[in-house]
Amino acid sequence: MGPIFNGLIFVILMALNLYKWIVIISALVSWVRPDPYNPVVRFLRGATEPVFYRVRRWLPFVFVGGVDLSPIVVIFAIIFLEIVIKGYVPMAMM
Repeated sequence: MGPIFNGLIFVILMALNLYKWIVIISALVSWVRPDPYNPVVRFLRGATEPVFYRVRRWLPFVFVGGVDLSPIVVIFAIIFLEIVIKGYVPMAMM
């Protein structure tokens, strides 16, 4: 059961890392007013806006002075999840 659990944890951590990069790229792209019909921009918005919307709805103060801080909140949440998941995995399994 150890290798299956180890593989599952590895996949979850890789998915969190990938989504963290998607959030970072989406935040950077939003600064330059991209073409909304570009497939990459549409993918980034489709992958991040539902999460950003929930964060904005849950924490109304994340939009401060014209700056949307929801990507930062999402990145901190992802980092927190990575730390928690790594904390539960025994070192011999990693």
